[in-house]
Amino acid sequence: ADSSVTSAKLGTKNTPAFFATLSSTQTVSNETSTKAQCNTEILDTDSAYDNATNYRFTPQVAGKYFVFGQIGMNTNTNNSVQLAVTTIKKNGSTILYNQFDFRTNYAGQQNMVMCHGIIDMNGSSDYLELFGEIYVVAGSTYQFGGSGSNNSTSFGAYKIIE
Repeated sequence: ADSSVTSAKLGTKNTPAFFATLSSTQTVSNETSTKAQCNTEILDTDSAYDNATNYRFTPQVAGKYFVFGQIGMNTNTNNSVQLAVTTIKKNGSTILYNQFDFRTNYAGQQNMVMCHGIIDMNGSSDYLELFGEIYVVAGSTYQFGGSGSNNSTSFGAYKIIE
């Protein structure tokens, strides 16, 4: 038996927790930080994720949270994506960041840029949001990929048991 497991920890849950996805493609502007509108809730244990207006997670329980997000960057032209960025913002300021610099890519292919980490939340007013940026050559369309059958753009978090 694992001696580190105590009866106080048994039955404890990683909540609040949420996971939301983008239900269809979201058209975005070139070289502009844009909030991903993850509007389909797969999980929201404490009704802490707003999937209709602000697309943000506002847990009302203080603690450390494992947070994750990814955005499927999509375009309609071969070799057009130059840079893709995913950020998670806490209270409007970037706290997690990841980018992928493309030199060759293909139309119709979504290239997911993921971001994850552990973030302290105060349990009263802190909130988290998922943003992305796509830089493409002129003449291309720019989208965050989304559909009902995959989770190419998704956002989630759960409280870590301490």
